Amino acid sequence: MLYRNRLIAAALLMSMSLASPVLADDADLIFRKSTVFRMLSPNDKLATYAVDDPGVDGVACFFTVPERGGVSGALGLAEQTSDVSLACRQVGPIIFKAKVEQGEVAFTERRSLFFKKMQIVRGCDPKRNTLVYMAYSDKLIEGSPKNSTSAVPIQPWGTTAEVPKCADWVK
Repeated sequence: MLYRNRLIAAALLMSMSLASPVLADDADLIFRKSTVFRMLSPNDKLATYAVDDPGVDGVACFFTVPERGGVSGALGLAEQTSDVSLACRQVGPIIFKAKVEQGEVAFTERRSLFFKKMQIVRGCDPKRNTLVYMAYSDKLIEGSPKNSTSAVPIQPWGTTAEVPKCADWVK
């Protein structure tokens, strides 16, 4: 009985150290805030991350996602909800690295062991010279209507008067 209790305690300690889901390497954790207290396992949390657009220098997106706690969440087995909040901003001079496609994936994160992922995709509104980002979850079986949108008007930065036109960079 004592051996079994030690195994359970060791498993709980190990699960608490594995409490965050696997994210793409380029997402930076800004902070987490507990939303549901759990006595013997990790709490449910809201986590805010930042990611730089890999195709457009000078744009960062900040997103908040819920992270399930409990033993299944700690072991990476819980399916995370499809909720996501998104805010993208110009953080430097806009520099397009290559031609981009409308709806091209800028970031993706696994939200369940097999079937769900959250994606941030990028588009261009040529009329307003604005980059538009949409975050959503896609589920292998049925998808998700939950989404969030953010827009980044391309502005001059610093002493650079040259403002690129996103329409020039769309395939």
